[in-house]
Formats: sequence, structure tokens, C-alpha cells
Amino acid sequence: MDHSKAKERVQELSELLEQYNYEYYVQDDPSVDDFTYDKLMHELIDLEHEFPDLLSPQSPTQRVGGLAASTFEKVGHTVQMQSLQDVFSFEQVGSFVAKVRETFPDAAFSVEPKIDGLSVSLEYRDGVLTQGSTRGDGFTGEDVTGNLKTIRSIPMTLREKLPLVEARGEVYMPRESFFELVARQEENDEQPFKNPRNAAAGSLRQKNAAITAQRKLDIFIFNLQRCEGREFSTHDETLSFLSEMGFRVIPNRRICHTTEEIVDAINAIGNSRGDLPYDIDGVVIKVNDLSERDAMGATAKTPKWAIAYKFPPEEKETILRGIEVNVGRTGALTPVAVFDTILLAGTSVSRAVLHNQDFISEKDIRIGDTIVVRKAGDIIPEVLRSASHAEGSVPYKLPECCPVCGTKAVRDEAEAVLRCPNISCPAQLHKQLVHFASRDAMNIDGLGPAIITALLDAKFVSDASDLYHLTKEQLLTLEGFKDKSADNLLASIENSKNAPLDRVIFGLGIRNIGAKAASLLCDHFGSLDAIENAETDDIAQIEGFGEVMAQSLWTALHDSSVQALLQRLKEAGLTMPYEKREAATDTPFSGKTVVLTGTLTMKRSDAKKMLEAAGAKVSGSVSKKTDYVVAGEDAGSKLTKAQELGVTVLSEAEMTAMLGA
Repeated sequence: MDHSKAKERVQELSELLEQYNYEYYVQDDPSVDDFTYDKLMHELIDLEHEFPDLLSPQSPTQRVGGLAASTFEKVGHTVQMQSLQDVFSFEQVGSFVAKVRETFPDAAFSVEPKIDGLSVSLEYRDGVLTQGSTRGDGFTGEDVTGNLKTIRSIPMTLREKLPLVEARGEVYMPRESFFELVARQEENDEQPFKNPRNAAAGSLRQKNAAITAQRKLDIFIFNLQRCEGREFSTHDETLSFLSEMGFRVIPNRRICHTTEEIVDAINAIGNSRGDLPYDIDGVVIKVNDLSERDAMGATAKTPKWAIAYKFPPEEKETILRGIEVNVGRTGALTPVAVFDTILLAGTSVSRAVLHNQDFISEKDIRIGDTIVVRKAGDIIPEVLRSASHAEGSVPYKLPECCPVCGTKAVRDEAEAVLRCPNISCPAQLHKQLVHFASRDAMNIDGLGPAIITALLDAKFVSDASDLYHLTKEQLLTLEGFKDKSADNLLASIENSKNAPLDRVIFGLGIRNIGAKAASLLCDHFGSLDAIENAETDDIAQIEGFGEVMAQSLWTALHDSSVQALLQRLKEAGLTMPYEKREAATDTPFSGKTVVLTGTLTMKRSDAKKMLEAAGAKVSGSVSKKTDYVVAGEDAGSKLTKAQELGVTVLSEAEMTAMLGA
């Protein structure tokens, strides 16, 4: 095929594939089968390979993601991407309508589902997608164009080649895709995402767009930000236009004229939540007339012409069939309610933690009861109360002995927790080894819960020190191990021998001693010998410590079994080096109190470590003593409080620049 014919065919194939994408991902009505689609896609790939100059950034072949990006460039929003004022009652909805009617008696309202995802902007010039960005702080976001191109329902080109179109939408992860992702993460011993929204945010910020493509994100467009070449009078007209251009526009919207109509629409949308394949967390009510919007204006953060009604946590009744007691890493006996499956916030729920005996007794929860369950924050199931007792039911008491090893449990009065004191308890041992191998402890790559279970079942290990005596021959007897995987695990175990002292101490799993405390401890004393010889009063004087932490550490390190384990680790070759990390005194953050809020591109734990290394104190709450608030995307009440108190607010980019300085 010569170049001219190839060019014609590439154009033809691109248009066909874009049309098929629209039919499949937007209209949900494909006109061709997967085989035909794949055949055309491969033909286009072959032609672009043979004629590289014909490869366009807008080609359907570019949706799978290219090279990994090292960072995301900042993007200034010409039109501010504002957030919405939240309301939580129909009375507040009525007040909003009445306020609008004071100026515009005949105002109409667009009522739409509020998709629980991540807000983005899509910019098209001459009908071609040129830039996609996150909301950020509303004024400045991040360029994630490459990742957004992997979303098949986003058109690469518009059906009308207008000079400029900017649309705003909500990227989300369908529930089915979320469950598939979590299953893969659990299989790979990764920390799974807690909910679809977090999964969508994390996936859109992947440095490698190919990973984003695997996550099967989707989008609904809900607003026209800018448009050149067309004029509109209402919001509803803009959404119809966007649909004509090929966008997947927010569904199930209604135009309402009274508070009663709006409430009916909210209830109808709320009743449909469980049937939707994606999460919604509320309903948006917007003034429909664009000129009325302009007249109403906005505050610094929110438009005055729109509100978001947030759904209250959904509560349902079910029957409590039993209470399981799990044994944790520190021996804590945790009761878990097992009840008839119910659907809450779109997911099936059959279990919820009951915390401790005091919690159960206070709510008088009994097996056989009709209980009321909800999802806190639409994420974590919790038992609110017992609605009624079953006939003949009796108050529930936690077992006096550990359900795994049979050792008599001891009540920790300070925490109202029952604990198994047997450190050799199989349940504790498994969780201890998982913790020991974790990323923030010894970082033994490939040693996840399933492999630890196999090692314990085979009696190859009885404590952490036995990991350093494993042989390749032993590993090859376990299911799933081959030469390479066995070599990789042994190499990772060998590398962990040089883990610094603070990671080793954290890896011991001592109650109340987290990674930060272990680091402070080592900075203060410098060596394991000095720590072991310290008295509780000396330890308690460390900034960030207290009597409870000091006593917990001292008791653990003077326990004969822990001392024996440390000795065996030393004999196994652990060097436990430590270089004291002096806090910087000449940085913009030296001696400053910093609060992190919103979603950051980097892990929050990494940001915290960087700030602390720069001499900052990272706090969890905003007060008059706060010096800086670092606000990521979708920052909430902490950002609002910072603005009210006049605290300096930094973007993540500004924080990074100051750290560099």
C-alpha cells in the first residue's frame, strides 16, 4: 500500500473505531462484535507502524497508554473549577430555592445525580482533545491528558470542529471494575483501595498510563465550562450540545420548578442508588438559566446558584446470626458481627466489627437480635444498635480464653480490650510475621500473608528469625514456588538484613510503637543497646512519647521472649545500623506546624516524612498555631477552617518547591 492510500485508510479506520467506541462506551449499543473491532484496531496499529508519520496523538491506538511520566505538569484553569456547598436536609434545599426565588421568581432547576469520583476538565481546540486536567485547588490542577485518553468514553475528536470547547466531568470507577481491582490487589498482597472513589483518584494519577488503562475508568460530563462558536441560554441546552458532540453526559437529570418537584427528584435518584453500576453520594441542584447564574455569582469557593444535597448514611435492619472472635497481632480479641447479607450504599454487607465487650454491653447486642447497620462514610459497616431482642436471647460475653490457642485472656483496662497473652499463639504469629515483612518494617518483597500461612503450615518458621534460615529446597516444596520465585524471595530476605534499627523495632510489632515512634526513639538513643538500657522515665522524655508508650516499649524489650528473638536476629546476620537524622534547621518549614489535607499526588506518608525531615511538625488538625495547610484535590473542612483562621494555604507544588529550597 502506498502512502496516500495508507493515509486514507488510517483516517477511515480512526473514524470507524471512534464511532464504535462511542456506540459501546457511551450509548451501550455496539453495532459490531469484539472480533470485528479488534481486527480493525490491529489493522490500524500495523499501518501506523509501517507509516510512523501517520500516527496521531488522537489515534484510537493511543488509548492504551504510552511511556510512564515522571511527573504531572501544573495547569491553570481559565474558568475556576469550583466546589459546591453541601446541604443535608430538605429544609436546606427549600431555603436554597427560596433564596433564588427572591431574585428570580420563575427560576427552574436542573437536578442531577452527584457521581462519587474525581472532577476533571477536558479541553478541545478545533475539535481535537488537547488537554485534560484534574481540579486541584480549583485554580490549578495537573495535566493528566495521557491517562484521560485511556477512558474509552472520552472522545478524542468532537463531531463539530469548534475553536474551543472545555467540558467538566467526573471520572469514576464502576463497581465491577473496583471489585476486580481489589481482587487483584489482594492476590498480589497489595493494600487494596477502600472504595471506588479512592481507586479512581489513584488510577488517574498513575505515572504509567498503561496501568490507568487497565483500571477501566469511566466518566460522566456534567458542565460546559467554555465554548467558542456557539451560544446557549440554559444549562440543559449545554448538556444536550455536549451529548451531540459525543460525550457521555450525566444521566437521570430533571428540570424542576418547585421545592416539591426537587424533593421528589432527590428521592427518585436516592432510591435508584442500589441499582446503579457506579457510586453516587448525593444530588446536585443547579439554576438552569445561564444568565441567572451570572447574575447570582459566586463566593471565593462555591457558586451561589448550585448546592449538593448529600445522602444521609443508609441504615438497614438485619438479623445477627453470630459473633466471631478474631485474634490480632498484639493478641487483641476482636468480636465481629456476622449477620444476614444486606445491601448498603450499593454493596453487599454481612460483617461488622463490634470493637470490644464494653461496646457490646453498652448497646446490649445479643445473638439473634434484629440489629441496625449502616456504613460510616459509605465505606465501613458499623452496628448502630439492637432494634429488638430475639425471644430467649441472653447478653453476649466474650470468651474467657483465646479461641485459637486456649490461653486465658487478660483484660487491658486502659483500652477495654481482652488480649491473649501467649506470644506463641498461632493467630498472633501469623499477623506478627505479616507485619514484620511489611513495607514500612523489613520490606521483604514477596512475603505476603498467603506465603506466610504456607510457611507456618509446613512448620518452616516459628518466629521472625526463622525466615533467615529458609532454604531454596524448602520453598520449592510449597505450592506456587519455582526456581525464580524462590530465588527472589531469598534475595529479598537477605537484603532485609541491612534494614536500619528503627525498621527492626517497628517490625517487632510492639504495642503503641509505630514507625514514627521507632524513628524518634532511634534518633534519641542511637543504638539498640542504649534503648534496652534506658529506663521508662528516659524514654518518656522523648518528644512525641508519653508514659504509656514508654512503659509499653520498656515492658516489651525486657520480655525474655523478645530478648531471645532479638538475639536470634543478630545471630542470623541482621546488622541493625542507624544513622541519626538531624531535623533541618534552615528550611522554610523549620519549626513550623503543617497540616496535610485533600488528595495529593504523592503518598501522604511520603509527604509527611519529607516535611518532618525539613524540620516541620505535621499535625492532623488545623488551629491558630498552624503555620501552613498543604491542600490537595478535594480538600474539605480543614481547608475551610484554614481560610477562616487566615492560615497560609499551599498547593502541593508550592510545598515541593519550598522543600527543594
